[in-house]
Amino acid sequence: MLRQFTLADAAGVHQLRSDDAVMQFINRPLTQTIEDAEAWIQLILDALQKGDGITWCICLKNETATHVGSIGLWRIEKENYRAEIGYMIEPQLQGKGYMYEALQAVAHYGFTDMRLHSVEARIDPGNVASAALLKKSSFVQEALFKENYFNRGHFADTAVYSKLAPNYVQANE
Repeated sequence: MLRQFTLADAAGVHQLRSDDAVMQFINRPLTQTIEDAEAWIQLILDALQKGDGITWCICLKNETATHVGSIGLWRIEKENYRAEIGYMIEPQLQGKGYMYEALQAVAHYGFTDMRLHSVEARIDPGNVASAALLKKSSFVQEALFKENYFNRGHFADTAVYSKLAPNYVQANE
């Protein structure tokens, strides 16, 4: 289930975003405190209010109060009908289809409700599980940037995947 984040999700966010194994492929600092997690949630809520991004809290249907991951559209380029998608989920839930289901729902929302023409994902090519998820979801690799960012003491690569809207209608039609 996808729902809006609240500050009550801070403990779950901190648990996930402070896990070195979970964050190994994500070029963001680890949260050090619950307050760091609350600040991240506040950024998400502010972006939603400003129309700059939308990130959902992922929960299991039978535990809707418990955060197990996140998925969102950000770096929205309204003039280009484009956004970037990002996601993460608790390690024990990886490979069970939850993120695939969430990715389908969020991409559909982006294409239908937001009228996006394309959704892009930027991943570390070493994250083979994420690459497989994107390919299964009909994303196509468009680019590979070599050593384009510095993360955890070394330069890392970025693979760019994208998916075009299935039945996109030009805004001017």
